[in-house]
Amino acid sequence: MALFSFIPARTMSTFMQKTLFLGFLTFIFALCSFKSFSGLDDVISALKAGNAQELAKYIDDNIIISLPDKTDSYSKAQSIVVLQDFFANNGVKGFELQFKGENGGSQFCVGKLITKSGSYRTTVFMKTKNGRQLVKEIRFRDE
Repeated sequence: MALFSFIPARTMSTFMQKTLFLGFLTFIFALCSFKSFSGLDDVISALKAGNAQELAKYIDDNIIISLPDKTDSYSKAQSIVVLQDFFANNGVKGFELQFKGENGGSQFCVGKLITKSGSYRTTVFMKTKNGRQLVKEIRFRDE
């Protein structure tokens, strides 16, 4: 005997269709609400490795870089040189992520860049441009 034998077959068919449709809508909603941090995750990986060339893939045309002794706005080409120099002079050992988030379509993270010469509180801000998340600002502060 069927579990829902008291429900007419036609009503059961409509019930199943509505249930499947509702389940499908719930699945689609869940997929749409998922936030991707793939660009930010790649930036974090580049920081862990101290790899300015990999980081350059996510740098906007102009970027603000704050170093312990200087803050300035740089073109993409200039920023790669500045970051390579900073990473090489300090000997990057790793990056410990402390927090990452999203606010109004922008992504950001805060962590600690661990180097041979000490640790730096690091903040990265990304904004959406032409459908891609690009780094707009990186701050390195002595800890």
